[in-house]
Amino acid sequence: MKKLILTLFVALFGFAAQAQDQAQPAQSSVQIKFDKNSHDFGKIEKGGDGTHTFTFTNEGDETLVLSSVRASCGCTTPSWSREPIKPGETGTIKVKYDTNRMGSFHKSVTVQAKAEGKEELPKTVRLTIQGQVESTPAAPSTPAKQGGSVIAK
Repeated sequence: MKKLILTLFVALFGFAAQAQDQAQPAQSSVQIKFDKNSHDFGKIEKGGDGTHTFTFTNEGDETLVLSSVRASCGCTTPSWSREPIKPGETGTIKVKYDTNRMGSFHKSVTVQAKAEGKEELPKTVRLTIQGQVESTPAAPSTPAKQGGSVIAK
């Protein structure tokens, strides 16, 4: 009786492990590598240039497509080429922060890439930008015009 229970237990455990292996989603085969994943603007004047371009390379064996590029909020705007990137080629993602908002910022852009024409989980990469927007320096004051009224004789 013990052998029967033990055999049933081992068989049940084996079936459960096999079913779990089959339920695992396929891993992404995409190999995307960014030159750097973050950029620090440091101090920026209000209304200054808050744009940075991230460069990436397709290091995989298949053509790469950026399926989604999303900013963490409306103050950050990403733009990128929608064309597929062949193996060994590079692409760019330009990220612009609205520098009319004062104070420190730390924002992220989530990039999802997958192999063209394949139904697989996309590879996700998070890019970050940070910095501090400060008010523009005060314009130098101009001396007040001095003058008087002209007295006509």
